[in-house]
Amino acid sequence: MPAVDKLLLEEALLDSPQTRSLLSVFEEDAGTLTEYTNQLLQTMQRVYGAQNEMCLATQQLSGQLLAYEKQNFALGKGDEEVISTLQYFANVVNELNVLHTELAKQLADSMVLPLIQFREKDLTEVSTLKDLFLLASNEHDLSMAKYSRLPKKRENEKLKAEIAKEVAGARRKQHLSSLQYYCALNALQYRKRTAMLDPILGYTQGQIAFLKKGYDMFSKKMDGFLASVSGMIQRIQGELEAEAEAMRITQQELLSGSDAIYTPDYDASSPVINRNLIQKAGYLNMRSKTGLVTTTWERLYFFTQGGNLMCQHRGEVAGGLIQDLDNCSVMAVDCEDRRYCFQITSPNGKSSLILQAEGKREYEEWICAINNISRQIYLSDNPEAVAIRLNQTAQQAVTPITSFDKKLENTTQSENMAQTVSHNESLPEHANREPEVEQLIAPGTPIQFDIVLPASEFQDQNRGNRRTNPFGESDDKLDMSADEGLLLQQMFVVRFLGSMAVKTDHTNQVIFEAMRQVLAARAIHNIFRMTESHLMVTSKSLRLIDPQTQVIRISFDLENITQFAAHLENKRLVGFVVCTPEASGDESLSAYVLESNTEGEKICFAISLGKEIAAAEKDPEALAQLMSSVPLSNDGKFVLLNVQSEDDPDSVPCTEGLESEA
Repeated sequence: MPAVDKLLLEEALLDSPQTRSLLSVFEEDAGTLTEYTNQLLQTMQRVYGAQNEMCLATQQLSGQLLAYEKQNFALGKGDEEVISTLQYFANVVNELNVLHTELAKQLADSMVLPLIQFREKDLTEVSTLKDLFLLASNEHDLSMAKYSRLPKKRENEKLKAEIAKEVAGARRKQHLSSLQYYCALNALQYRKRTAMLDPILGYTQGQIAFLKKGYDMFSKKMDGFLASVSGMIQRIQGELEAEAEAMRITQQELLSGSDAIYTPDYDASSPVINRNLIQKAGYLNMRSKTGLVTTTWERLYFFTQGGNLMCQHRGEVAGGLIQDLDNCSVMAVDCEDRRYCFQITSPNGKSSLILQAEGKREYEEWICAINNISRQIYLSDNPEAVAIRLNQTAQQAVTPITSFDKKLENTTQSENMAQTVSHNESLPEHANREPEVEQLIAPGTPIQFDIVLPASEFQDQNRGNRRTNPFGESDDKLDMSADEGLLLQQMFVVRFLGSMAVKTDHTNQVIFEAMRQVLAARAIHNIFRMTESHLMVTSKSLRLIDPQTQVIRISFDLENITQFAAHLENKRLVGFVVCTPEASGDESLSAYVLESNTEGEKICFAISLGKEIAAAEKDPEALAQLMSSVPLSNDGKFVLLNVQSEDDPDSVPCTEGLESEA
């Protein structure tokens, strides 16, 4: 016999769309079986009715043959022989009537009754369990919807406990009903075969027993076959008993676990988080706009497939693409007073998706998984190992390292993953040894994740003694007319990752160490929120501008930027060192780390070109030579050769040097 597919009881609790899709196949099979069983039963009842009619007919025939003697024929010559012959035939027919009666009884017991029992017991049980399963599933969906609407800040702990208890009860009820329903459907795959074979076997055995006295040869030919069919039924019955026992044991094991698995967010206090995931699946709530100010939340099944985030409705055979995760950004957000919300933003920043996880562990694992996928780790030969190494590097980043030599010794397995490229204003002579970390950044230096100068929080470098906005924003809005005379104006979309005070600006290693510590601190402390800004690079200054209000968040004179470098592996990562004079006459050094939508190399090229222009403006001959060597726009401004539109990667470079990267 072919192998019988079955529903896995272990998948009953998750209730994924794949399980629902397989369940629909079993339900369709049960529906087809019910329809066929009804038709088969009607046919067999017709056969049984015909056999009963045969009994009555043979009995009536026997009586009619005996009644011939009582007929008063006008011409009754020679009736004695006929009467005796008919009496003999009447006895034969009467004996045949006894056999027909036995056959009718055997057809009722072995053909019609088993099929009726199968229909009334097994098929009715499956239908009843289906209704109970649907009711339990609907109750669970309603309780989950009520739980998802719990407020985050004004949360009533007693109400939360009651609703969580309600969710747990509904989930346990659904789990129990689905287990019973799955077991019934699995058993039905065996019972339907025996139910089809038992009636026809009873019919055949009855016919053979009926004809056996006069047709021994025919009976002998069927004995072997009937014996084999009987053996097969016994074997299937044995398999059914073994499978039923295995399902019973599995059901007991699944139900013997802790009731905490039915409670959402049961491990919120100490969740066990896997940060090395490169694929993830589960239910999330997705926010959708239904009007200008109204939104709805829908609970859907999400899963990752390569670099894509897929969404699947319950009952669908396959999922659909909802978001391309390559080079996207993910961050935690506050949304409509809901907990565990995060936002996925496309690389160009034009589209975003807001999702809500069920609990803290799911929330953080989804963010980690999407962050790993956005870095295209899944394209490597061994993505799991790469993800583990990168997260181990982040974990090690919070441990003091005495020198770069020791750091290289501890990361020999991932030495090819930390290559960087940089542009420096002046290249110092390479020493035999790399500087130690303590020579670059003081141990315990705080990291700021807001756009604020770490070394001059209360004194703006461009305003003398005027106080800086504590959020890092200038009171002035961007005035493009003030930049009309500048030869270079280039804008990039960036996200501020962090800044920290440094001890030196003589080597670009200080930028790489700042990148390492900022990224490590974000990974260790689960800081995913980033501030998006427009980075304006001119021949005079470098400014971070609010994209919504056009407020200048922070500005640096280009001459104060002493080091700048881009990361070679993460091409969107760029950093620079700012030297800020203080009132005491000393200078403070600060390193800033940014993530750009374009390559960081282009930002470094823009800064380098701005410095060259600033230096050349002091010498007309040098400026003329620079302008002759670099392409200019129609209005006489410099054009960046490597900058192309993010929206049109096939556009011709250098045609519109003043267009923003945004």
